Amino acid sequence: MYVDYKELGRRIAKRRRELGLKQYEVNELAGLSDKYLSNIERASSVPSIDVLMKLCHALKTTPDHLLLGTETKPAGEIARYIENALSAMSDKQRELAIDFMEWISRQDV
Repeated sequence: MYVDYKELGRRIAKRRRELGLKQYEVNELAGLSDKYLSNIERASSVPSIDVLMKLCHALKTTPDHLLLGTETKPAGEIARYIENALSAMSDKQRELAIDFMEWISRQDV
């Protein structure tokens, strides 16, 4: 599989802007040196896996989103969504939903 580093840089910049962060703020959050993020966003530097993971943490996203553009939600966000949905249900609906999630977890897909 080929990594398009220009697209990777664009996704990083887009996510940074979505969070309202400046490059220097992401550099600080990820423990990167000055200007390194700018180089990655412009595809003049290729980040290591370690740096990519630090950026994912700082940008509250996943490697597949930055590398491939997929929109996988972080586990914490999914858990909050499920918790909110379950709390709005009746006892019977909640019981059915939990049974259904348990059934899904046993499927080989």
